Amino acid sequence: MCLKSKPQHITGDEDLFDLIAEKVYSSITFDPALVRRSLVLKFTLFFLVISFSYASLFFLDKPLLFGMCFVLFGFSFLVFAFNFSHDLAHDAIFRSKRLNHLFFNLIYTLMGAHGTAWKERHIHEHHVAPNVDPYDPDLRILWIFRMSPASNYYPIHRYQHIYAPFVYAFYSIFWIFMKDVIVLYSEKGHSNENRFKNHLYFWTGKVFYLTYMLILPLYFSSQTFGIILLSFFSLHVIQSLYLAFTFLITHHVEGTAYPEPNASGKIQKSWVLNQIESSNDFYPFSKTANFIFGGFNNHIAHHLFPQVPHIYYPEISKVIYATLKEHGIDPCHTTYLGGIRSHLRWMKTLGNQKLLLN
Repeated sequence: MCLKSKPQHITGDEDLFDLIAEKVYSSITFDPALVRRSLVLKFTLFFLVISFSYASLFFLDKPLLFGMCFVLFGFSFLVFAFNFSHDLAHDAIFRSKRLNHLFFNLIYTLMGAHGTAWKERHIHEHHVAPNVDPYDPDLRILWIFRMSPASNYYPIHRYQHIYAPFVYAFYSIFWIFMKDVIVLYSEKGHSNENRFKNHLYFWTGKVFYLTYMLILPLYFSSQTFGIILLSFFSLHVIQSLYLAFTFLITHHVEGTAYPEPNASGKIQKSWVLNQIESSNDFYPFSKTANFIFGGFNNHIAHHLFPQVPHIYYPEISKVIYATLKEHGIDPCHTTYLGGIRSHLRWMKTLGNQKLLLN
């Protein structure tokens, strides 16, 4: 499916993007040395927390402290991944695409996930047509969720805003042990010419993850398997809720747009307005939030300038918001908790079958 030709080419909207880009590149100094210092600082801070929390697992006798360090390790690694893997996926850190791809896959492997398939869908489908059903793969999480007005409706969706947080709590476990396998054995998963190499890399990564997360603590810590398993499960519940809500509130809240393709498959909106109107920001001008979320909170800036390192997103967002205001466009933005509440309200709205009649 070639998505590059799907959005409308609207001269006025393309001129708007050109204007934003001109202001961004003329008003912001892009300094590679600054990027390196920022990333080295981030890497050092996260590496220390990750290393300390994981090493502590093998010296702690008290189960509660063990569990807390287990959760701290997993959560800090997730925030580390937020800060690096997204930029790496868009070749925004190293000049070499090979290095970006190598470190991206390394981080995903350490997280227990298979990064290659996600990266392909994210860049070549989601970024081309966000919130457009059926082009955006992020709208197809599970059939029990109705993520857009164009998605199929089932009676269970009336309660999705109630059961969503409970299901989201298993998101990372589902991703690692089910979603990755489904994608691997799907038709798209078999498109790789070197199928044996792809499967070898996939299963080696899964074994490595289970080894360092479960088997090594079992053999070299003083904890029972039950405590280790409970800590592992607790880690994934906290990790899943943070991961799912942070992902979902960037696009699926009240006020974001869901453009629909016409009979010929053409999206009824330009590429630039689709990126802007389908995205939601939270704390877009905050350098602290940008540091914590790795630029996910500046989602409009990311979708318009994915090749730019996220440390520049607060400055870029200021340019974007000022320019859009001049053109009468009000970007969608919330707080973090406000975004979660808005997401659940939007899920409740989508659970109303009458929406299909609109």
